[in-house]
Amino acid sequence: MITTTAPDERTHRPTYRRAAIIGGGVIGVSWAALLLARGLDVVISDPRPDIEEVVRAGLDGIAPTLAELGLPTEHLTDRLSFEADLASAVAGVDVVQENGPERLDLKQRIWRTVEQAAPAHALLATSTSSIPATAIAEGMAHPERLVVGHPFNPPHLVPLVEVVPGARTAPEVVEQARDFYTALGKKPQVLRREVPGFVANRLQAALFRECVHLVAQGVVTEQELDEVVTSSIGLRWAVAGPFRTFHLGGGPGGLPHFIEHLGRGMEAGLWPALGNPTFDDATVALLTEEAREAFGGGEDDVDRLAAARDRAQIALMRALGGTPHAA
Repeated sequence: MITTTAPDERTHRPTYRRAAIIGGGVIGVSWAALLLARGLDVVISDPRPDIEEVVRAGLDGIAPTLAELGLPTEHLTDRLSFEADLASAVAGVDVVQENGPERLDLKQRIWRTVEQAAPAHALLATSTSSIPATAIAEGMAHPERLVVGHPFNPPHLVPLVEVVPGARTAPEVVEQARDFYTALGKKPQVLRREVPGFVANRLQAALFRECVHLVAQGVVTEQELDEVVTSSIGLRWAVAGPFRTFHLGGGPGGLPHFIEHLGRGMEAGLWPALGNPTFDDATVALLTEEAREAFGGGEDDVDRLAAARDRAQIALMRALGGTPHAA
């Protein structure tokens, strides 16, 4: 159970005891792990016949990371249940976190069912990574109830959640979502307007486009490019984002000085020269071969790299002032 905080003690503070996770894939399992570790009862709704086996295996794999974060993992699945029928799954819950496939028609059907069956007080959030809440809520009788709660993968580890209201999302729902994710130990960021892909994924897409271009042009290999990022801007952006970094780069004059003396040259010389690659057959073949050489190609290789990434991520967050879920 978690209770959100409020600046005014006279304000009602919602208590969350039971959550429904719609979709038991990678994101759904990660959300479930965090909510279970935070003391909520969790019901997972997914039509896959093997969903219970898949979810329990996923939770077993996540448990060591939860322990590293200082969260309890003993009896983690005691409060876990499964319900294939969507309406039954969301009845009596305090929060619904949907993680279904990125298909607008499917999400619209899901949310029409959810709003009819979930309690009136329940927080309704979708983990969609690109579809705006405005579009998803078109078929809802009460579109003001729906908000995007988009995590950065994996949700049990990485702090960011992008909270994105739709055109008709009620302001109090936005605040409820922000308070809920904060109580989970997350760092929610409310976006001021809907844009395709939101913010974090747009930044990833922009940088990855240039990464693909540089590798395809033979400037660097994939492994070399990764090393360039992790030994330069990756380190820098972990402690100061792009704007603060360039503000500091401007010296006493700050960002205005940077723009005038370096930004103009960036605009004129670098921006027009950035690549615009495509995933044609030759590019895909090159990227695939280099990935196999650099990272391996088996499931064990992926698991090993993911575990190493998570350990390093936790160490970095601790170095920067504590893990996101520390009490």
